[in-house]
Amino acid sequence: MTDLFLNIDAGSINWARAQFALTAIYHWLFVPLTLGLAVIMGICETLWYRKRDTFWRDTAMFWQRLFGINFAMGVATGIILEFEFGTNWSNYSWFVGDIFGAPLAIEGIVAFFMESTFVAVMYFGWKKVSPGFHLASTWLTGLGATISAWWILVANAWMQYPVGCEFNPDTMRNEMVDFFAVALSPFAIGKFCHTVISAWIIGAVFVMAVSCWYLMKRREVRLAKESIKIAAIVGLIATLGAAFTGHISGQQVAKYQPMKLAAMEALYNGGTDQGLTAVAWVNPLCQPDYEKQESAPLKIDMPYALSIMATNDPHGFVPGINDILNGYTRPDGTCEPSVDEKIARGQQAITALAAYRKAKQEGASESVLNSQLSIIKENMPYFGYGYVKDKKDIVPYVPVNFWAFRIMVGLGCLFILYFAIMAILSFRIPYLSVIVRRLLATVGILPETHADMHEITGLPAWHYWTAIALVPLAYIASESGWLVAEFGRQPWTIQDMLPTWVAVSDINGASVALTFFLFLFLFTLMLAVEISILLKQIKRGPEYTEK
Repeated sequence: MTDLFLNIDAGSINWARAQFALTAIYHWLFVPLTLGLAVIMGICETLWYRKRDTFWRDTAMFWQRLFGINFAMGVATGIILEFEFGTNWSNYSWFVGDIFGAPLAIEGIVAFFMESTFVAVMYFGWKKVSPGFHLASTWLTGLGATISAWWILVANAWMQYPVGCEFNPDTMRNEMVDFFAVALSPFAIGKFCHTVISAWIIGAVFVMAVSCWYLMKRREVRLAKESIKIAAIVGLIATLGAAFTGHISGQQVAKYQPMKLAAMEALYNGGTDQGLTAVAWVNPLCQPDYEKQESAPLKIDMPYALSIMATNDPHGFVPGINDILNGYTRPDGTCEPSVDEKIARGQQAITALAAYRKAKQEGASESVLNSQLSIIKENMPYFGYGYVKDKKDIVPYVPVNFWAFRIMVGLGCLFILYFAIMAILSFRIPYLSVIVRRLLATVGILPETHADMHEITGLPAWHYWTAIALVPLAYIASESGWLVAEFGRQPWTIQDMLPTWVAVSDINGASVALTFFLFLFLFTLMLAVEISILLKQIKRGPEYTEK
């Protein structure tokens, strides 16, 4: 461990990171739609079970058909992601495989088995099982997908906030000592809730877009009307839930990953009474000179909002990039060491580990071994810093984090407004619908005459294109959230424990580059095929059965 990773080709690191990012981004194009459609189709079938109106069964079967197409693509890309841990990140897998492998194994054995079992009943059991059992199978299919997401996000959350483990100097591995600390860490719960709820937004936006397209074509009118109502409620609840869980996630980031929060805010020098940046000029093409700049140029912020978000106190202290690099004193009087100090202590841990292993091989006394073990234990929290050569290496790329965070939040606010308006108009809520219509007419969005408009929303046909345009925006918001989560913790594969250049496999960079372009072609082809099949099925429409 002391010198095993020091001669790995830099190209291997960059290509391995690029390949994993490519696979994860493509995989996340499929997953949120799966989780979102699971809720929509479950609600539709529940309405059929309660009302026994075949319309609801046909509607549920239609959304289930689209769910199945997307589900298959998500499985294919997800499997490749897990293989990459063994091929491109073997040092990582070896170092923490005992911990990281457990939630992934549970996901594969339990959650995926559950999905594959009940998805078969859902598709082929309409005339073979009772309505109640079929309804349960539909919801359990969605629940299985959600449980699958839970265990994957537990693994990811552990990388952000490693708990429930201890380093064993004899095996040179981190070993799990508390499974429930890993599975139920606050980071895991917060990440799961925020991620799954945000996936419901994509499902709601997708259903809204398909329904609005039908209304533009003046076909499948009842399906479109009822689906819009369901999507509006699911979307409104999900957007509000995403805002709430996002606030919780922000507080966890502030507590456990302050450098990520500083990068998200382009906060170079922190302090108390910090405002949340609304806009600022952060050059998207280069890392800012945070050591010389007091703050980002042209900055407009919301007073005290960042302190409130991070600490629930308008006067709370939030450290900036320079504070974290140079060390700072918290309001409670405790000191956070500088990165240079952490590097020195990490190197002490690495040196002591090498001395311990050498002493043990030579049969040294227990006192000699214990003295080295005490040094290792004392400095182990900074072990990963021992491989850092320059303190600037631990600063994430600020432009990506800054702009991705604002894209995510800005689009999230747009979706809250959109779903609120659609819920009011589609359900024709007394007084509120009148007020909304008048406001839209005042700003020129809604003309005064509605004779040529569809009954469901009172909006002209060109406004239905708005719903369709929101589909790529929903994906952009979702992917932006993941960019913040993953770019923000760089250079760490495991926070403070293992930097990327230590975690990567010692393989030829050209080999990884070749597979990168192969995956790029394969995934792009798969995405094109899925979109083509989805569009054909949408144009085909639902298959109605006689009552």
